[in-house]
Amino acid sequence: MPLQPQALGTALHESLTLHSGLCRREAGAFQKAIQSGDEVVVACTQETRLFGELAQQTPGATSVIKFVNIRETGGWSRDAAQATPKIAALLALAQLPDAEPVPTVTYKSAGRLLIIGALDAAERAAELVADTLDVTLFSLGAGQRGGAQERRYPVLAGEIQQLSGWLGAFELSWSRSNPIDLDLCTRCNACVSACPEGAIGLDYQINGALCTSHRDCVKVCGIAGAIDFGRAPESLSEKFDLVLDLRSAPAFAQHALPQGYLRWDGQDHRTLVQLRSLVGEFEKPKFFNYKQKLCAHSRNEKTGCTACIDVCSALAISSEKSRQQILVNPSLCVGCGACTTVCPSGAISYAYPRPAEQGAKIKTLLTTYARAGGQQAALLLHSQEAGIRLLNELGRKARLDPATRGVPARVIPMALWHTASVGLELWLSAVAHGASQVWVLMTGEEAPQYREAVRGQMDVAQAILAGLGYRGTHFQLLDARDARDLPALDAGLQAAPAQGVAQPAGFAVQADKRATLELALDHLMLQSPLRVGPEAPEAILLPAAGAPLGGLAIDKEACTLCLSCVSACPASALQDNPERPQLRFIEKNCVQCGLCVKTCPENALALLPRLKLTPQRKEAVVLNEMQPYACIRCSRPFGTLKAIEAMLGKLAGHAMFQGAAADRLKMCGDCRVIDIYSADNEVTISDIR
Repeated sequence: MPLQPQALGTALHESLTLHSGLCRREAGAFQKAIQSGDEVVVACTQETRLFGELAQQTPGATSVIKFVNIRETGGWSRDAAQATPKIAALLALAQLPDAEPVPTVTYKSAGRLLIIGALDAAERAAELVADTLDVTLFSLGAGQRGGAQERRYPVLAGEIQQLSGWLGAFELSWSRSNPIDLDLCTRCNACVSACPEGAIGLDYQINGALCTSHRDCVKVCGIAGAIDFGRAPESLSEKFDLVLDLRSAPAFAQHALPQGYLRWDGQDHRTLVQLRSLVGEFEKPKFFNYKQKLCAHSRNEKTGCTACIDVCSALAISSEKSRQQILVNPSLCVGCGACTTVCPSGAISYAYPRPAEQGAKIKTLLTTYARAGGQQAALLLHSQEAGIRLLNELGRKARLDPATRGVPARVIPMALWHTASVGLELWLSAVAHGASQVWVLMTGEEAPQYREAVRGQMDVAQAILAGLGYRGTHFQLLDARDARDLPALDAGLQAAPAQGVAQPAGFAVQADKRATLELALDHLMLQSPLRVGPEAPEAILLPAAGAPLGGLAIDKEACTLCLSCVSACPASALQDNPERPQLRFIEKNCVQCGLCVKTCPENALALLPRLKLTPQRKEAVVLNEMQPYACIRCSRPFGTLKAIEAMLGKLAGHAMFQGAAADRLKMCGDCRVIDIYSADNEVTISDIR
């Protein structure tokens, strides 16, 4: 790859020296650099371990060392000669400061391990970890060989009712009804020999379907007293730090299994190696922030948005209707960020890295790429493990196979903790900052609902850009599970550029999701090819699934202006008017949660997923207004004519609302009280004898 240090230095605003053997004959230059105390970026990941060892052996080495791969993603490609802008962008990204620290979630494990499975297989697994872990077995039958003669581990048996928890905090609940108490059983096998029906196997439990109550087993077990057919069934529970499940069907139905819960097929011993390491105290970032006041999940016992609950693959999010909010369990959260991507209001946001930090990365990549002369950038978002591995394999294949192009010069890769953690507002921000396209590489490690959620967000984003007149396909999912999919990945990376903005935006991504989305939309509208001329639409219709933008349709004939929708709206999109009976609406604020629709007693409201392009989108527009109803006693308005007339019509035939009582319905609250206490013919409680 013909590196151009002068061009790279110009783009990065610094002087660069080209090294070709930094980990070998030029190692002295590396050691000298790390003694300076300045941050050192090494544009090679091949010898990361060697560089680390050199740093440990270098006296006075105080520099922070960062590594960036420019070989497989830039140099090993048929476009290597044109890759200088991309390489400059990757180097600039490496120079950004690390993400700010966030609160952590702590796990404490003392190594109490529960192994669930057939007794012979469970004992075989226990032998491989018992020197490190405190093992308890839950027997699901004898298996092929049954339990060993020597009882080395506590054994539980019965019917599992529930297994819940996470690393350091698992709880097993089960019921026990078998006549044989495994704690008392000495495995002398006398009962097995004595049973005429063969109802007792080498799991030392009685098969009730075979037992015909001879009770010979009770007689031979007289000394140990382990068999008692009169024992009452018990419900038991016990806590464990770790669980090893040998069953074919897992105990947990979710895609992302709790940390500390592992499954083993008896073949891949890496599972047991991982298990042995899970003793001690562990920390992980608390990946999310939650602001209840922004949450559109629940109001007034009505459920609105459930997007985060539906998408979570770890079942870490649940509904707390009593508190009108969601509840996120940080111990179950795996940090995928899918909840933050689908949240329409920004109530739940990604914390590590923060949205502003991700936005700074995207902006740095695109602005440096453009400054170095790059054009029509495609931002490729991929995971830090499987995604990097596939791109490295594609680069090596391009190096060895002339038929493979490799990662094109205009494609800039950006690693994420999880590909579902970035969504609509950051994708549109990337286009506003000069990207031609945004692609997401899916590797099969994602939960199925993540793929659908990302695709739904892409449909909304693409509808916005297409409606604004930007030509081409700007957003795309790329699929590659392993090396066999590299030809398809190579072909997918060759897609034609799409139309971008003429002038890149200069805004910075905000901490608030809606604020970032508005900044991106404002710039995209300003740069829209349709911004001038009669062909510009008034609004862009958006897909109903996942659209966080839109308006409201109202049936004015049905609406009584009760304003219950105003109190239900979590985004202040719906407002009343203190001066007169009006329902006002600010479309920019609407998150399309549907709480107003579900709250309306007259079913007068309906959602309109769309992006309105006129200035009225940001203004308070009157959806409905009515003539006020004046109190018949003091003439003060206290409701709407339509609402009072509807109430009078419904109560006209009721015996309690006749004559003077009916007139009180036409009075304001103050006059109603005065009329009750001033009426001569009013019966009071003191009149009753």
